[in-house]
Amino acid sequence: MIDGATVEVVRSYLVSAAEEMRATLIRTSFNPVIYEVHDFGMSMYDADLRLVAEATGLTFFLGANDFSLRKGVEYVGRDNLHPGDVVLLNYPYWNAAHASDATLFAPVFWPGDGTLVGFLCVRAHWMDLGAKDPGYVLDSTDMHQEGLIFPGTKVVSRGEPVHEIHELIRFNSRMPAEVLGDLHAQIAALRTGERRLLEILEKFGRDTVAAAVQRMIDDGAARSRAALDALPQGSWTAVDWLDDDGIGTEPVRMQATVTIADGEFTVDFAGSSPATAGPINMPFGATEAICKVVLKSLTSPDQPSNEGTVAPLRVKAEPGTLFHAVYPQPTYTLWTGIVAVELITKALAQGMPDRLPASSGGDVPGFMMVGTHPDTGQLFAVSNNDPVGWGATVAHDGMNAATHVSGSTGRITPIEVLEAKTGMFFERVEMRTDSGGAGRFRGGVGLRRDIRFVTPGSSCR
Repeated sequence: MIDGATVEVVRSYLVSAAEEMRATLIRTSFNPVIYEVHDFGMSMYDADLRLVAEATGLTFFLGANDFSLRKGVEYVGRDNLHPGDVVLLNYPYWNAAHASDATLFAPVFWPGDGTLVGFLCVRAHWMDLGAKDPGYVLDSTDMHQEGLIFPGTKVVSRGEPVHEIHELIRFNSRMPAEVLGDLHAQIAALRTGERRLLEILEKFGRDTVAAAVQRMIDDGAARSRAALDALPQGSWTAVDWLDDDGIGTEPVRMQATVTIADGEFTVDFAGSSPATAGPINMPFGATEAICKVVLKSLTSPDQPSNEGTVAPLRVKAEPGTLFHAVYPQPTYTLWTGIVAVELITKALAQGMPDRLPASSGGDVPGFMMVGTHPDTGQLFAVSNNDPVGWGATVAHDGMNAATHVSGSTGRITPIEVLEAKTGMFFERVEMRTDSGGAGRFRGGVGLRRDIRFVTPGSSCR
């Protein structure tokens, strides 16, 4: 049996390799939403598609990677994967995200005998992939309005770029230099991960690493189940509403029933609205990802994630409903998931009010400007996600102007970048005094921005 010290050393090496992939992506990407906002997620898997390590990134992206990798490998077929391959997936219902979140994954083969030893996955937001509008698509009624779709397409085959696919991307983007730059940055991150994973296998031996991974996963599952057993047991239901779907004006019902029992954490979205005409519908993999965020925060917030940490999770949502979109239902505006994190927490708070905070700002109040840059004459599309006040707890005030929990480590785009790359001029950015609400412990305050547009363009938020 492998000893615990070796397990922890191998775990640290794997996490370090994922973090080096992250550093590579940040250094080489072209798009501020990647290198400034950190709108990405990257994960490492064993040959059985089990998560073994991930880098710091958006919690939604990391949770969705597991689902999309399984779907992508299923579509391409293991027998059709070869050393040097890189596959692009952004079909929303398999990718667990909207079409602009491009997932690239790569198999890793042992050079000695050609054995498949793992997979690497990098997801990042591309600014334009031929959707009906530049920037965010907030009023689509059909998936095909949201961008060029790749169901699992090789962009690199046996180490060689697939020129025709790269050209297809270039000619279908309003910002081809930036998009192709980010494509190559993601490929560079995958190559970094491949080198490091092979070095780890060589250093410790494939059998030792496999034994360590199994121990990590078993331990992750045991910790999560033990933490669930220590929580109040029962079933609780909560309801909330979205203002509208971006097309109509009627509120949209969300309902979640959360059950903790027998070492399992079940979230059932029965009672939620049918899928809407507008793009607020959630692919099922994205719904799973938001549930992982809540489960992880309750059971093992300080432990590195792996396949075992979310093993107790069960998610139910009927196909064709708000939380399980099917083709061709639009999915671009995934802010539904942000509010759904609060919905799940609202349900749980009925059974454990002392453990959970009050509702936060419940949003990621982002904005985007699209226009023509006065210096270059080129189209730009730059986005920013702003922070919100977090809810207070029974022990302390809520955090001020912090990224919503769904965004985790996402950052604000610096004003200097926004002003240099767009036609926006920022006249004021400040905390909104007393905006969090009074109480024994007050809620965190939000942010105010006053922006003047100094060049023609359009904006959305």
